[in-house]
Amino acid sequence: MPKLTDAQIRAWIKAGERFEGKSDGNGLYLSYRENYQTPVWRFRYKFSGKARAMLIGSYAELSLSKARETVKELAARVALGYDVAGEKQQRKADALAKIDAEKNAIRVFQLAAEYFERQILPRWKHPDILRRRIDKDINPCIGKMKVEDVKPRHIDDMLKAIVDRGAPTVATDVLRWTRRIFDYGIKRHALEVNPCSAFEISDAGGKEVSRDRWLSRDELIKLFQAMQTAKGFSRQNELTFKLLLALCVRKMELCAAQWVEFDLNEGIWHLPAERTKNGDAIDIPLSPPALAWLKELHTFSCNSKWVLPARKMQNRMIPHIQESTLPVALAKVRAEMADVPNFTIHDFRRTARTHLAALGCDPVVAERCLNHRIKGVEGIYNRHQYFEERKAALSQWADLLVALERGEQYNVTPLVKKKGQ
Repeated sequence: MPKLTDAQIRAWIKAGERFEGKSDGNGLYLSYRENYQTPVWRFRYKFSGKARAMLIGSYAELSLSKARETVKELAARVALGYDVAGEKQQRKADALAKIDAEKNAIRVFQLAAEYFERQILPRWKHPDILRRRIDKDINPCIGKMKVEDVKPRHIDDMLKAIVDRGAPTVATDVLRWTRRIFDYGIKRHALEVNPCSAFEISDAGGKEVSRDRWLSRDELIKLFQAMQTAKGFSRQNELTFKLLLALCVRKMELCAAQWVEFDLNEGIWHLPAERTKNGDAIDIPLSPPALAWLKELHTFSCNSKWVLPARKMQNRMIPHIQESTLPVALAKVRAEMADVPNFTIHDFRRTARTHLAALGCDPVVAERCLNHRIKGVEGIYNRHQYFEERKAALSQWADLLVALERGEQYNVTPLVKKKGQ
């Protein structure tokens, strides 16, 4: 028969009576030691001939009737051969181990950051390219996951999302870099299996096909017109696009340029080797239109050392505009050119090369305008930079761009090679 009542217990609490244990029967007893704020319930039992005891809760959270029900369930498990106190200790240990594992787990974003810092930054001329792939495509999808929890289905979902937004080439790059990041994780003993290992290029964006898109004179006219009417398209972006066309440079060669590289008095851009694709420094002659556009850009740079400083808080790590800034701007322009087939900023270089050829520019000079190395044996022995020839060619090309922008007819005697060249 039960020995305790709620009335008794409340009276003891009110009187401040302390005790080691008062039994209710069936192994249930109440303890109210000096250091306890409220009485607690304990369950005593024998397991393998040894006395065992366990805390089952305080009186404040477990009433007398609930304590009796709990003890009845525990006693039944003991009768079936279970050490209920040992089970509770194991559950507590498992919970602590899980918390510790979660605390010390390596997340994908942490592994990617370490890979970027150790493997890319010391070796790559343009590390921000991978940085953007990590920030834009990898981390938003799987960055918060523990590396060992990433499965092939997560990789597949990530790649599909990129392809669905119309960027299969980006999906191919993301697959390549994600595989390398997880391979690095295997070396670091962060995981044992690479979740990308089963994927082929065809599972991402497929094999990248060489582009052949270039803009005709009529399309260039429409481009200049669209830059004037496109909503949200800034004058800075307009000047940048004109310079990319006129100077035949790659996007990041200009985006990451500093004013110290430019001699505006002499009309020369000293493009350093560390920012060119082939690792060759080159002096680029600046035509009068290009000089005018650069000087206007300087008024927008707000005394920054960068020609195109980062706008607002674009990126905490990159002080100049990001790679994604100009494609976003171009999308605004293309919205005004519905009848013109799709083109990218990289197609500007092919456009320039094609029009240089149409203007009669020597092929070797035209290739050097794009900072392409001369192929074959001639390239090994011919170290001439063709600066004056490039100056004449780029000047004529810039004049054509200006004329097209004004909507004027452009007729000129094509460039011809001088005798003996």
